[in-house]
Amino acid sequence: MNSALAKADRASEAPAITTTARFVVAGRGRPGRDAAAVPTGMPGRVPRVARLMALAIRFDTLIQTGAISTQTELAAAGHVTRARVTQIMNLLYLAPDIQETVLHLPLVANGRDPITEHDLREVTSRVEWKAQRQLWQSLLGKPCRTSAVDLTEVPQGPGLRH
Repeated sequence: MNSALAKADRASEAPAITTTARFVVAGRGRPGRDAAAVPTGMPGRVPRVARLMALAIRFDTLIQTGAISTQTELAAAGHVTRARVTQIMNLLYLAPDIQETVLHLPLVANGRDPITEHDLREVTSRVEWKAQRQLWQSLLGKPCRTSAVDLTEVPQGPGLRH
């Protein structure tokens, strides 16, 4: 028993090693301020709603092919809530021409995105594509807050022209 106490005494006499370490975590700053947000040589960034639309299409493909069986499993795999997966998947309820237009929105050079996923929630809540197209047109005509994107340059599908 004395040998166990002797070992404990020797262990407590060992010199403590201290050091400092600097951990750099990628910031969640604004794209205009964060140097890594827009790679050099790029004219802008893809709007978030376009990336979410592509993600919704990818999620649907995963479910259709059987790689993921349910949206609940998808949420668990993506470390998000089921509600968030539902919000993203609801983008699939948009008329096909609106989906295509969202995927091809112009790049955002700086500032906020002119159209957000939250803006599209009212559009996706409409069942009739004609009503969706009317809301989409009014969304394109809304004044942009601080975006450098001109929404009059958004490509129009055949079902979106007046």
